[in-house]
Amino acid sequence: MLNLIRQAQAHPNNTAIISDGQAYTYSQLLDHSGQFAGHLLQGKLDLAEARVAFMVTPGFDYVRVQWGIWRAGGIAVPLCLTYPPASLDYVITDTAAEIIVASASYTSIVKPLADAKNLRFIELEEQREYGPEALPAIAPERKAMILYTSGTTSLPKGVISTHANLDAQITTLITAWSWQSTDHILCVLPLHHVHGIVNVIGCALWAGACCEFLPEFSPTGVFAAFQQGRINLFMAVPTIYFKLVAHYEKLPLAEQEVLTATMQNFRLMVSGSAALPIGVMQNWERVSGQVLLERYGMTEIGMAISNPYRGQRIPGHIGQPLPGVGVRLVDDSNQPVEEGQPGEIQVKGPTVFHQYWQRPQATADAFTGDGWFRTGDVAVIDEGSYKILGRSSIDIIKSGGYKLSALEIEEVLRTHPAIDDCGVIALPDEEWGETVGAVLVATQPIDLTELNRWIRTQLPPYKVPRQYRLVHELPRNAMGKVTKNDLKQLF
Repeated sequence: MLNLIRQAQAHPNNTAIISDGQAYTYSQLLDHSGQFAGHLLQGKLDLAEARVAFMVTPGFDYVRVQWGIWRAGGIAVPLCLTYPPASLDYVITDTAAEIIVASASYTSIVKPLADAKNLRFIELEEQREYGPEALPAIAPERKAMILYTSGTTSLPKGVISTHANLDAQITTLITAWSWQSTDHILCVLPLHHVHGIVNVIGCALWAGACCEFLPEFSPTGVFAAFQQGRINLFMAVPTIYFKLVAHYEKLPLAEQEVLTATMQNFRLMVSGSAALPIGVMQNWERVSGQVLLERYGMTEIGMAISNPYRGQRIPGHIGQPLPGVGVRLVDDSNQPVEEGQPGEIQVKGPTVFHQYWQRPQATADAFTGDGWFRTGDVAVIDEGSYKILGRSSIDIIKSGGYKLSALEIEEVLRTHPAIDDCGVIALPDEEWGETVGAVLVATQPIDLTELNRWIRTQLPPYKVPRQYRLVHELPRNAMGKVTKNDLKQLF
């Protein structure tokens, strides 16, 4: 029996999920996921790791489908709700999915893709009830899920996690963040990434806690959910916290005071999936009374490093390795670096993924000879805590023999009163190899000569950008933040 199912059976009467205004117990989740597993099997004994792609609205349906796939012996392939058809087709084709499942609202998007490949298609709202069937025994080493990388340097790769991987990723967070069956978390994250699937849903349901779903993110919806008084945990990306602060600032003083009083009672608030700007962290503490816990992870490893649940959380740092996770920093020759020196983060342990789907060479290249996974992220140990300097391929600028962190320079630039947001990238330079380019979203005209004088007082001389290109109107993405792709289009 899957450990996740065994955990659920220990809390049959607890509320597992709240979605669309309805509460569902663990007993109901077990019953409905078991029925869906039987529907998938259609008399077979085991799906035998067949890939089942699903495009399902976040909430009870999402979880019962995901659990049903696992209980039937399939590999779950969650599809992004906002992907264009071409991207969805890529995932379906690449995984060689055999079954496609969709909520009725997404049928018009994915059914043509299923029909074109002659795949079995299930629309949830048309599913009839199936009686209980004998479900297969699923060993921990069986493949459980395929999530796709962002594909920033090549086509997205499918990351295969086994049930044992997921168990390890969940249990290390259960321990580190003191999850309890009395916890109640709000889920606003997309459910084709590890952040929402493992950190929020997986941990909540393993602990016997309640996971409440907000159908679509909005600051009004989040704050309204907070004010119900049930929620005591929240996890989001930095941009969401930025948007919540901006909305809070527009509210009447009386509403602000009520919200602050409510949020001060939360047990834990976590930020991840992107570097947390110190300004956002400070502003969120001001409006909520909460010091955000920043952590570090990725699709291939789940979470690896976290600030402490109890203890000091250092702004701009991601903390220490999680229980049971091996972490080291190495140089370009794959040798451990001395403390205080930057190095690539490498991770080892049961949380690390099984392999890339049908990409043996990419899998081999991702690991060292002694089994450490190469994250491609560069960090330094500072004040006893890991501090991310950036992606070795994107955020580390090699200039005049120095390795400069674009993230570190961005953090300093954002403290300037005339700069609302910024992005720093490397520009090719014949003399220096690479020089620093900064794209600034300015709130007022900026004198670049004065800005250069100012930044020399904020950074060591070798870290001072030697070249700026100022852009007053920089396109922002749907979440309202500058992206690296935005910057690439400008140079």
